[in-house]
Amino acid sequence: MRCPLCDADDTRVVDSRPSEGGSAIRRRRECMRCGHRFTTYERASVALMVRKRDGRAEPYDGRKVVRGLEITLADRPVSQADVAAIVSSVEEAARRAGSEISADEIGRRVLDGLRDLDEVAYLRFASVHKEFQGARDFHREMETLGDDDRSTD
Repeated sequence: MRCPLCDADDTRVVDSRPSEGGSAIRRRRECMRCGHRFTTYERASVALMVRKRDGRAEPYDGRKVVRGLEITLADRPVSQADVAAIVSSVEEAARRAGSEISADEIGRRVLDGLRDLDEVAYLRFASVHKEFQGARDFHREMETLGDDDRSTD
């Protein structure tokens, strides 16, 4: 492993432990030349494919989930930790799916995370994911949200 500060390739592992719920290994390293300490993460690389609605398959890219959430949550009072929790949920579902997950399943996971987090963001995302055609679709979805609130009272 090369030192990010001096580019030396002589580094040693100071500490190693599981991270991200066991899906990664966090290693604390030290450069033997300059003494700089830095952290690396090792993750298993799995060729996960996403099956799109039109039947195409493309490699899973978690950055797309993050970008979609950023657009959906624009100007909403939601923390980065909440966004990270939704992304983690999606990625956990993707890992459990094996080698392929549907785009619809990814969308459902995001909606599940947004439902309790922010109703406006939920409706924004649902309008795209569920392909709303008009106000009637928004109204139907808002009634569903209202039904969920009453069932917990």
